[in-house]
Amino acid sequence: MNTSNETKTNLTINGVVTGNPFGGVSVSRVLLVLITLVVFTLLVKLGFWQLSRAEFKQQWQQTLVLREQQAAINYTQLLSLTQTEPTDAEEAALLTGYRLSINATPVKQPLLLLDNQVYQGQVGYLAYQLFEVTPDSPWILVELGFVSAGKDRQILPALTPITAGQYQLTGRVYQKQANPLSDGLHPEMQVDKPIRFQNLAMPALAKLLHHDIAAAVLQPDSVPQYSLPQPWVPIPLSAQKHQGYALQWFTMAAVFLGLMIWVALRQFRHQ
Repeated sequence: MNTSNETKTNLTINGVVTGNPFGGVSVSRVLLVLITLVVFTLLVKLGFWQLSRAEFKQQWQQTLVLREQQAAINYTQLLSLTQTEPTDAEEAALLTGYRLSINATPVKQPLLLLDNQVYQGQVGYLAYQLFEVTPDSPWILVELGFVSAGKDRQILPALTPITAGQYQLTGRVYQKQANPLSDGLHPEMQVDKPIRFQNLAMPALAKLLHHDIAAAVLQPDSVPQYSLPQPWVPIPLSAQKHQGYALQWFTMAAVFLGLMIWVALRQFRHQ
């Protein structure tokens, strides 16, 4: 009796399959299937994540429109909002878009320059000056506008602080989300020069200047003694861009799945 071939095949006896049912399945095929499933699932999940972000950005845009239409709040109301525990760490928990009206006086502190800003293709700074609303309240950072940087980083823009006096400032406030890669203040200080810094890290700035500072920045509709451009980009990545990225992920998933099916069919035909 020849048993060499029989031991390599599955035998059916009375309807029961004997032997190893996976004997003809190679490890490479199993790995190919697993890799295909993992990568395809990941690409599809990334696509749906981008769609969820697009939906959130649309809702956030509607929130900004509503805030723009509301009456301006006062400084006490703003401070109350900054002390409220946020429900999440997304844009909806920020104060961006609220209108604010204050009477304030400039603080005798150096101007501040937020580094690495881009406006209409130019690299430069957002300039700020600190103002005081009442002696016992936190100072507030007021945006003066965008100023381009020179070729030499050692030479800072020549800016003059707003002169002493009381000013009525009305505009919109904003906060920026922390940069997960670098959220430190990283101040650069020189005598009689503006302070150059890297992030709107208010607690660190307050510690540096030894005085509390409100968590939101005021961008006035009109800045006394200044006419610098004031960029307003509350939503850095629009809903349309998220939808475009979602389409890219779904396309990549479809192409990858088609490629893996083609590879599997070629292997099957060459057996």
